[in-house]
Amino acid sequence: MVFTQLKNIDRAFQHIKRFSIVFLVCCVLLTSAAVYCSFSLVRENGSRIFILHNGKLLEAISADRKQNLPVEMRDHIGTFHRLFFTLDPDEKAISAGIAKALYLADGSAKKAYDNLKESGYYNNLISANISQHIEIDSIALSLDHAPYGFTCYATQRLIRSSSTVVRKLVTRGELRVLESQTDNNPHGFLIQKWETLVNADVNPKMPEP
Repeated sequence: MVFTQLKNIDRAFQHIKRFSIVFLVCCVLLTSAAVYCSFSLVRENGSRIFILHNGKLLEAISADRKQNLPVEMRDHIGTFHRLFFTLDPDEKAISAGIAKALYLADGSAKKAYDNLKESGYYNNLISANISQHIEIDSIALSLDHAPYGFTCYATQRLIRSSSTVVRKLVTRGELRVLESQTDNNPHGFLIQKWETLVNADVNPKMPEP
């Protein structure tokens, strides 16, 4: 009788022990699942950005900069070339555009500007009332390693009152990623080793219609 009671007590203890182990494992699994879901929710909410525009709350999605790197690089290169080569026959306008362009590049761009200035290029544009416009045709990027090489293909138009001269422009250089972004350099890149490969007339004198 006593032996039977002890056996029943031992069996009950084993049942309680197994139940406790199962309960503990379930608690650990439930806690782990809750923590995982919480971190997933935090990451998801971290990628959601809300912008207030005209009194309305709009949602934007943030992305890893690497995904947009080629787009940002092309915009930086295109912006620099438009600022550097879009010129109107006004000294202040030329200086303002060049000043903005030089924030986006290193001393190689400043050297090219100084050479053009010393040769009287800008004075000739002003005295002849010539406007110079540029259109970016394409930009080839090399993303194998930093600094990132590029080649820019563009078309220049020198517009006079009586004619328009069209030029083919090809330049190349490298892009270095900066540690910070500023108002003067919003993409945080710097063009270096910049040089002009081709700057030749396509049609020296094309009468305007």
